[in-house]
Amino acid sequence: MTWDLFHEQVFPIRHKLYRFALRITGSVHEAEDVVQEVLEKVWKTAPEQTENVQNWEAWCMTLTRNRSLDKTRSQTLRRTAPLEGVAERKSDTITPAQATERNDLVDRVKRMMQQLPEKQRLVMHLRDIEELTYEEIAEALGISLDQVKVNLHRARKTIREKMIHD
Repeated sequence: MTWDLFHEQVFPIRHKLYRFALRITGSVHEAEDVVQEVLEKVWKTAPEQTENVQNWEAWCMTLTRNRSLDKTRSQTLRRTAPLEGVAERKSDTITPAQATERNDLVDRVKRMMQQLPEKQRLVMHLRDIEELTYEEIAEALGISLDQVKVNLHRARKTIREKMIHD
């Protein structure tokens, strides 16, 4: 791995990897460890192997997912607050009241996401928060494109129904 390739392709997504690891592990410290291990593994990847990587983000997300799941399984951790620290999009044109209302809505959706089955929760997080494409999500989670679409549809439908009934 060259410094230029690492700096252009991998380093810019480190925060996304962290949020994803945090989502799975539920622990700030574990997520930091996971990202550090993934970045180190990517850095030490043999040059022959780096030539085969077509989508660095998807590959790094896959490594992050696998390492996070390994850590979670080995230490039987329980997620507590997986979306803490996610920077919300800001807009200069909204009033303080609108900002408060939007933040309340975001918090409510995050709590509802916590109640979704794991695969739906991960797919929704990767699509709606990390803004990955369906193909990148499928590759990162090791599932088919159809499974991504079905899980995202079910997650959004569940959230929508809860929003209407609450």
